Amino acid sequence: QVQLVESGGGLVQAGGSLRLSCAASGRTFGPYAMGWFRQAPGKEREFVARITWSGGITRYSDSVKGRFGISRDNAKNTVYLQMNSLKPEDTAVYYCAAGRFDGTYDTWGQGTQVTVSS
Repeated sequence: QVQLVESGGGLVQAGGSLRLSCAASGRTFGPYAMGWFRQAPGKEREFVARITWSGGITRYSDSVKGRFGISRDNAKNTVYLQMNSLKPEDTAVYYCAAGRFDGTYDTWGQGTQVTVSS
């Protein structure tokens, strides 16, 4: 079983940047990929970005493409989400998750709050 801990959230003005981190521990060789999701108040959790551990293949939602960048440091078992040009609508709790080859996610972190002020 893998454990995930997110960090790096906070309050930022619109147009600013934040970098989220997701540190994985435990059975870290298990997951095929790592994903970032977010959930805003009153809304469903939505996909943000994904990266495979091997090969670093990435995928983004249309709402963040060109503004966010996902990366990983295999040696540190850590995945990052660099968020630039932040907008108030990016305000949400951001979660990282361990993904399977079939595209499902079976382990989640506790989340980190990102608030973007206008």
